[in-house]
Amino acid sequence: MTTRLMVAALVYPMVQAVLFGVGLIGALMMAPGVSAQASIPVVVVASALASAPVAWFIAPRLMLRYRRGYSRQGA
Repeated sequence: MTTRLMVAALVYPMVQAVLFGVGLIGALMMAPGVSAQASIPVVVVASALASAPVAWFIAPRLMLRYRRGYSRQGA
């Protein structure tokens, strides 16, 4: 198991929670004609599938010690 995979596995549940919350708010704010029984399972599956690539993208940035262009002296 690579370090990137381990960090991505740790980040995955947090990313999924955020994506699920955003998707759920969007699903609940839809027009009254759209059934929540149909849209909420779609949000669950979509957030589970979309969180893996997002977590994989975020993992290397969390492993960086210093980011380029960042200085402690100036805000």
